[in-house]
Amino acid sequence: MHVNDTIVALATPSGTGAIAVVRLSGPDSHSIIRSIFKPAFAKAESTINPDQYDQIKANTITLGHIYDGDRMIDEVLLSKFVAPRSYTGEHVVEISCHGSIYIQQEIINVCLKNGARIAEAGEFTLQAFLNGKMDLSQAEAVADLISSESATAHQIAIQQMRGGFSNELQVLRKKLLNFASLIELELDFSEEDVAFANRDELKSLLQESQLKLRKLIDSFALGNVIKTGIPIAIVGEPNVGKSTLLNALLNEEKAIVSDIAGTTRDAIEDEINIDGIRFRLIDTAGIRETKDKVESIGIERSYSKAEQSKLVLYLLDATQLNTQPRILHCLMRIHIMREKFPDKPLIVILNKLDQITGLEHAEISKQIKSKQPDVHLISLSAQSGSGVDDLKKALVDSFNSGALSQDSTVVSNARHYDALQRAYASLLEVQQGMVQEVSSEFLAIDIRATTEALGSITGEITNDELLGNIFSQFCIGK
Repeated sequence: MHVNDTIVALATPSGTGAIAVVRLSGPDSHSIIRSIFKPAFAKAESTINPDQYDQIKANTITLGHIYDGDRMIDEVLLSKFVAPRSYTGEHVVEISCHGSIYIQQEIINVCLKNGARIAEAGEFTLQAFLNGKMDLSQAEAVADLISSESATAHQIAIQQMRGGFSNELQVLRKKLLNFASLIELELDFSEEDVAFANRDELKSLLQESQLKLRKLIDSFALGNVIKTGIPIAIVGEPNVGKSTLLNALLNEEKAIVSDIAGTTRDAIEDEINIDGIRFRLIDTAGIRETKDKVESIGIERSYSKAEQSKLVLYLLDATQLNTQPRILHCLMRIHIMREKFPDKPLIVILNKLDQITGLEHAEISKQIKSKQPDVHLISLSAQSGSGVDDLKKALVDSFNSGALSQDSTVVSNARHYDALQRAYASLLEVQQGMVQEVSSEFLAIDIRATTEALGSITGEITNDELLGNIFSQFCIGK
């Protein structure tokens, strides 16, 4: 990427539409437009005059026409931005034209003919980063914002793009750099045995830093699944209504429903957006004792999917709980699920509510609650849809709390997660070095390693290979 070039690309999705936007950025943007744009306020018989373009004020939109020589290409709206008050920090022009693919290409071609070149993936945002309009983590948040498919993913991207994450890291990094400088200064006075860095203050800073980094590292588990969809495993014995529940939640016939036990032999997945949260629902094979090799494989996969999920829905068939032995059996299965997945939220669903009486329902609920008082129990009918909304609300409530509700920083970028882990490991080395009373030289090295890891997130420490890898994942035109 040649950062001093003037670049052009389509900023809207390719294809035919009502309008399209062609973006031009770089030092020659205005001189290129001067030679191809005629504003509507110019006299009809006049030719293109650079002075006409210069009359247009910055940060305004002007009606006019794009020409290739004497040939008019299209009537457009032109937005003029003057450096540094633009997205990229350079001169920028955005041309809103009619959405014909032919018109889009002709406008790009006339810009190329007059000195621009086609932008590479993410090059506009790269220019913004290099010109100090945003740091590297904010630039990456732009890509996350574009690709966000739910309100929660959008919320995380917006927060990061506004600089909340960067500010936390920069404050922490500055404190660590100050201590590293003082410790390195001690090396110049090693013969005098002078201590410039207060060790008690350093211990306090290390504890503060570790707590902050640990919190950010732990948030990645949530941030990553929000980005890709929160996996929810639907498990239970055969014929309790797992596939029917999946279809009810999705409001479509995704899974085959049959009275024959063991119909579902493999996991079926689909996504649903509930109140801005993206969930990945996984219908699994019925869990039971079986000699069927294929079904056994499916049951093993059911446990595997439950292990990978963030929440488990355990279904019970209310019509089968009409005897004390059956209720005891179901209580044992709930106990097994809680022991097998102790760290996962478990929602027990009493299905086929429409096929039992109110008294039967009350008795079954009472017995489950008496043996499992803290279990989250929901009663519904997947067949009729009654109570399904209560389940949806329970799913949202399970994840619309904690870090998200408190507007805390949530890490969703794998590169940031890796850098935070490296920074945290270096802090542990500093802490261990202080306990062992190692020389100031080694403490300074480990503190510097921490600051370098943090600096790699915001782009204060970077290289061309890293930038190329990050921005190559952007779409063209952004």
